[in-house]
Order: sequence, then C-alpha cells, then structure tokens
Amino acid sequence: MAERIQKVLARAGFGSRRQIETWIREGKITVNNKPAEIGMSITDTDLVKIDGRSVSIASTTVTPLRTLIYHKPAGEVTTRKDEAGRPTVFDHLPRIRNARWIAVGRLDINTSGVLLVTTDGELAHRLMHPSWEIEREYAVRILGTVDDEILQRLQQGVMLEDGMASFAVIRDAGGAGANHWYHVILREGRNREVRRLWESQGLKVSRLIRVRYGPVELPRNIRAGKFQDLPQQDIEALYAAVKLEAPAPRPQRRPGPRRRR
Repeated sequence: MAERIQKVLARAGFGSRRQIETWIREGKITVNNKPAEIGMSITDTDLVKIDGRSVSIASTTVTPLRTLIYHKPAGEVTTRKDEAGRPTVFDHLPRIRNARWIAVGRLDINTSGVLLVTTDGELAHRLMHPSWEIEREYAVRILGTVDDEILQRLQQGVMLEDGMASFAVIRDAGGAGANHWYHVILREGRNREVRRLWESQGLKVSRLIRVRYGPVELPRNIRAGKFQDLPQQDIEALYAAVKLEAPAPRPQRRPGPRRRR
C-alpha cells in the first residue's frame, strides 16, 4: 500500500515529519535514485536512500517502537551534535538498530527535567504540533516580587517578539525570601517561552524544571542524566493523547543462566 514518504519514514523512526521534509528540500533523500518530493507516495518495494544509504522500508516498519523518558540535567543541549563541543542528551541514550532517537521538543541548556525521546516519528510530530495543545508543566523559581497584576497579565497574554503568549495555568508553589516557586502550564513549545514570559515582566528565572509533558510526569527515581523506558500505561496514555494506536508491549528479555563461581 502506497503512503506518503514523510509518514513512512517518520513511522520508521528516521526523524520527525518536519525533519524529513527538511531533508527532502535539501536533496538528502532519493526514491529509486531520483530526488524525493514532499508528499510523494512510496511502497516497500521502492528504493529509498537517506544521505546515500539505502533504507529498507519493509524491515524498518516492523522494528519495535520504543519511547524513553530522560531526566535532562542543566548543562546539556538537545541537539544530536554541538559545534561548541558541549555535551548533548543523545550522548546518554542507548544505541538502537534500524531506527533513530527523536527528541520530543527541546529544553534549553539551562533547563532540566522531563525529555521524551522516541523512535516513532509520527508520535513525536503530533506531540510537538501546536494543534494538539499538549500540556507542558514547569516548576519555575522566580527572583523578584510577583504581584497579582503580573500573574493576571501572564495568563491574559503578553506580546513577545514572535507573537502573543500566555500561561494556561499559574500555581503558587511556595518559597521564602527573594526566591519564589510557581508551577506554570503551556500548551505549545516555543523557544525559551517560559523564561521570556517572566522576563517580559522584569523578573528573572533562577531555576527552571520541566516536571510533566502531556500525561507523563518526571519520576522521582530517575536521577539527572539517566533514562528509563516508559511503562506501558504511560505509553498508552501518551498515544491516546494524540489519537494514535499504542504499540504492543516490548518483549522482556529473559535473564541468562547464572554463572557458577
């Protein structure tokens, strides 16, 4: 059955649909030795190449899909390679065959917390697309005095350089002295949006942690710089949030025989 090339390659885990469209425009993808076009249909009998390397659509589409939660620490960037040589989140992820890790959105270098990574490009695309309005919840520590008028403006909307922005929810989370904690919720993922909203009111964000992405919360048992496979119940909730059918549970590896000492 023929399907659009972006959908096939995204589902196979080679990248999000947006990333694949970029590669097509850059001429990095060919179909039957001719440059691919956005929206063209392909089948598993077509010869598809990415950067000159053949991709077997028939085999990659049956590769088990996998989604992880990574506890990103401050100091890491959410890019595959960094020209400045800074550590990236991908340095700590497990290696996989016939697929590719896709970060669901980004966290800037000074922000820590929940980062979802998946081999399912269609899932990543929907979770990041503004039309699905997937909630992102942050714990934010503010340096300065916050009054009711500021909170009201931040929820009604503030004009930033890339358009109007606002918090869907702001909750007081306590604190003492000059530093005070709030929990805020966004339903989109623009660059540094949380920080820019607070800074628009003359306030400084001294710490920022993403504590939830959609239905997935940051577990207490995952230390910074570590990851774990999402439990099946979280996977099902995540797929349901964007109206996709969740994959079957991944088979568990059986422990090998114990070695005799």
